[in-house]
Amino acid sequence: MNKSSTLQNSLMLAPLIGATDAWANALGLWLMFVVVTTVYGLVMVVLRPRLVQSTRLLASVVLAATLTACAELGTQVWSLQWHQHAGVYAGLIALQCVVLEHNGFFQESRLDRLRLCGWFGALMLGLGLLRGLIGDSGLHLATLAPGGFILLGLLIAARQAFLRSTSSL
Repeated sequence: MNKSSTLQNSLMLAPLIGATDAWANALGLWLMFVVVTTVYGLVMVVLRPRLVQSTRLLASVVLAATLTACAELGTQVWSLQWHQHAGVYAGLIALQCVVLEHNGFFQESRLDRLRLCGWFGALMLGLGLLRGLIGDSGLHLATLAPGGFILLGLLIAARQAFLRSTSSL
């Protein structure tokens, strides 16, 4: 695993833990992520050949920040209450777009891009659903950030145990 891959994955951790305290919050942030990264990728396909290497980073940052700001304005109009809760994590979408551009994510096949967005969405929605169910049943720690870390750690441990048991067969 290289350093940029670690950075890319760690940037997804903050919205994964912070915005998944409820299923609706996770869905809204994931939809914002999909829309912004899709539009970003489409615009960069057109811009990339026209830019010299030295200006590509600046154009990438400006485009990602503009698209994220437009998406945030749209969410403020659509649901101010949701935006007040999850809006702090929306800014990370712009940074994620720049990191993905730097790693060559938008030059990969469409199937690989769909796979990453799908897995990220499934993880966000699943974690949001689990945290909401556990929090509604009385364990309110699950709806807080430490509870999100604990639940994610338990899910990763369960996955590792499952993979070890299937590989030993």
